[in-house]
Amino acid sequence: MNQNLRGEMTPQVMMRVRSQAPGFFRVLAFDQYNGQGWEISRNDDVNILRRSSFSNRILLPRLPSLSRDRDVVQTYTLVTDFPNLIPHLYQAEELYFPTREVAIDPEGGLRSPVGLMEGLTYTVVSDVPYRDRTALGTAQTSYPIDIRQHYLQVPDTIQAEVQARAEELMANAPNPLANPYEKALFLAQALKQNYSVKSDIPFLSDDQDLVETFLFTTEGGYRDHFATVLTVMLRSIGIPARLVTGFGPGEFNPFTGFYIIRNTDAFALTEVYFPQYGWFAFDPIPGHEVLPPSIRESETFSTVRQFWNWLAGWLPSPVTGFIDGLIHLGTQALVRLVQWFNGLLQLGWFGILIALTGITALGFVAWLMFLGLRRSWQQWRLRQLPPTERLYQQMLASLMQQGMPKQPSETPLEYGQRLYARAKAHQAQAANEIAHAYVRWRYGGEAQNLAYLGENLRIIQHTRRHGKNQSRN
Repeated sequence: MNQNLRGEMTPQVMMRVRSQAPGFFRVLAFDQYNGQGWEISRNDDVNILRRSSFSNRILLPRLPSLSRDRDVVQTYTLVTDFPNLIPHLYQAEELYFPTREVAIDPEGGLRSPVGLMEGLTYTVVSDVPYRDRTALGTAQTSYPIDIRQHYLQVPDTIQAEVQARAEELMANAPNPLANPYEKALFLAQALKQNYSVKSDIPFLSDDQDLVETFLFTTEGGYRDHFATVLTVMLRSIGIPARLVTGFGPGEFNPFTGFYIIRNTDAFALTEVYFPQYGWFAFDPIPGHEVLPPSIRESETFSTVRQFWNWLAGWLPSPVTGFIDGLIHLGTQALVRLVQWFNGLLQLGWFGILIALTGITALGFVAWLMFLGLRRSWQQWRLRQLPPTERLYQQMLASLMQQGMPKQPSETPLEYGQRLYARAKAHQAQAANEIAHAYVRWRYGGEAQNLAYLGENLRIIQHTRRHGKNQSRN
């Protein structure tokens, strides 16, 4: 990858991705820095993986890790031709792909035997690790020989000055940086704060080094230069790192559930190796979060959250703040409830009995609250109606509860006539008085005697209550 090239891209949609979580859709990683770009030193040392004749699934090798992880399913649909490199979330475990075989390189990149054509759809299941800052901070620093051999390489001509600059930046940390994770995190943030993205830097001459020029001459560079500088800087202080390229999550469409990925969403990150935990990425590009998007503990409803983020952009700030506060309170209450139930379950059968009793009680309270809210809503809706129509609707509701609902095809007067055959005479008479009054008001605009109509409504409601008391006796 030659980083001495210049130019601008015209935005173009590359693929649509349906994924259970956002992330950096990894394409290719590099281990060998050559002064003005990157190479893959073991480009031909690939592992060929073949699928069974009875399945489209290809199982992919993965290194054992102490990190907790979560399966994330991704389905990719290409809308333009693509090289034979297969984008995926790290770390891929299963691949459903329309070829009999694929290859995986030493850097974890997946390669198809042919180019990826427009319209191709494939699925990847990845074991995406959670980023546990505490665990990674206590990771060992005795690196395997293979890791030291390939991921600590820095040109001799710049080793000393890059190391000195890294140590100078780390000296500004408010607290001592005690482990590689904190050093990587701090240096990524320091590059954002001390260097800027520039689009007018000159081409490098053959004897110029990109990292040296970035740090001491131009004091910045193109976006991908930041990842190169962070990678080399970490290597200079003895932390294994490599450069990885791929695509950010792009634009999420809340109506289709797809991430729309464009060519302008492509960029490079730095991956740092932590023994027994694997590779974790850092993003030193100004304007980006230092930790790339990935799974989080509270991401059960990630798609809902994505939709809310989209919707919140159209709402006034006070409204979004109020709704966010309600969501936060609800989430905290749910977490505490789950913790309470987990504590009860640890008590054995007695705890289970208490938990079931609690669930039943909560369900009963929720049902009462629902009934109360529904009744309040109905009363509020009735209060918004004109008085005559309100009396008519109250009559319909009362008669429906007594088993005599009005059919949608019936007019008010037809319904009133039918009641003579089903209701008691005085009840049918009262209902007809209200029905006729409603028709005169609705279609003739006549004022009605509301006190008289209210008396008729009470006759209907009293008949209902009287009938219930008789059935109890």
